Amino acid sequence: MTAPAGKLAGKVALITGAARGQGRNHAVRLAAEGADIIAVDLCEQIDEVRYPMSTEEDLAETVSAVEALDRRIVARKADVREAEALASVVEEGVAELGRLDVVCANAGIITPHGGADRPTALAAKVAAFRLMVDVNLTGVFATIEAARPALTASGGGSIVITSSLAGLRALGVMGGYTESKHGLVGLMRAAAIELAPARIRVNSVHPTSVRTPMIMNDQSYRSFRPDLDHPTAEDVAPTLAAMHLLDVPYVEPDDISAAVLWLASDEARYVTGVALPVDAGGVIR
Repeated sequence: MTAPAGKLAGKVALITGAARGQGRNHAVRLAAEGADIIAVDLCEQIDEVRYPMSTEEDLAETVSAVEALDRRIVARKADVREAEALASVVEEGVAELGRLDVVCANAGIITPHGGADRPTALAAKVAAFRLMVDVNLTGVFATIEAARPALTASGGGSIVITSSLAGLRALGVMGGYTESKHGLVGLMRAAAIELAPARIRVNSVHPTSVRTPMIMNDQSYRSFRPDLDHPTAEDVAPTLAAMHLLDVPYVEPDDISAAVLWLASDEARYVTGVALPVDAGGVIR
C-alpha cells in the first residue's frame, strides 16, 4: 500500500480538546496531511463553565471527519487534569496506531472573567482561578508528560501548545485565564530545553479570538459588552477588532491549524522554544 502524501505522512498526532473548535480543525487538517489521530476530549460540562462544552456527539463528528479522509483515529473521553487517564489513552492509541510524533496540547477553558459574570466572593474567585490553572496549565503539563515516553520512543517529535494572545499580552481583569496562558510560555520554554536531547521540539501558538464555540456564545458576548443586556456577535465585533492592528474581529480555526501544521512538520524541524502569535497584530497593538 502506498504511503499517503502530505507533510505528516506516516505520523501520528495526539490532540486534546479534539471534539470541536480548534481541536477538531487541527485533527482534520493534520489528517489531510497524512497523520493518524489520537483524539481526546472531556465531552462533559464543567459546572463552573457557563458556555456549553463539547459532547460525545461532537467527538463522534471529529471521528467521522478524520475517517472521511481515509485516516485512522483513536478517540477517547479523558480529562486533561487526570494524568493517569491521559497516559492510558496515549498507550492505547500508540498500541493501535504504532507510534506518536506530534502532540497538540489544545484543551482549555475560560470561566467568568469580566463584567457581571465575574465571581465576587473571595472563595468563588479562588475556585475559578484554580480551575482555570488546573485545566489550562496543569492539563498541558500532564499532556506533555503522558506523551513524553511515546515521543521519545519514536525518536523525537513536535509538541505544539495552544496558548493565547492573552499569553503574551495582559487582557482584562484577573481571574486565571491570562495568568494560565502566560504560564504556558514558561512551560513551553522549560520543556523545549528539557526535551531537546530527545529531539522533541516544543513551541506555542498564540491565537487572538477565534471563531469557535468558546468565543461565539452568549456568556462571552456579555463579558465583552457588559453594557448591553443581550449583546450579539455583531455587537461585540468592534470591541474584538479594537484589539488588533488588522481590521478583523477574530480569526478562523484554519488560520491556527496552518500554524500548528507548520510547527508539527519537518518544515519547522529546527524551530523550538518559540511563541508564535496568530493574532492580527494584537500583541503589538
